[in-house]
Amino acid sequence: MKIQEIQELTPKELLTRKRELKEEIFNLRMQQQSSQLEKPHLIRVARRNIARVETVLSRKAAEASKK
Repeated sequence: MKIQEIQELTPKELLTRKRELKEEIFNLRMQQQSSQLEKPHLIRVARRNIARVETVLSRKAAEASKK
């Protein structure tokens, strides 16, 4: 997920996306524990996407508080 795509989302959509990514990480970790995960880099990718979403959320919150 690119930062441009994330910035276009509304805060409600961002929260939904964050929840989905956390569920994805949970599922990936479960696969990893049962030795079924073929692409372990996906955990890192999901974590970074969560960080991007949180960054955009905090920026939007800061902008809203300035107004």
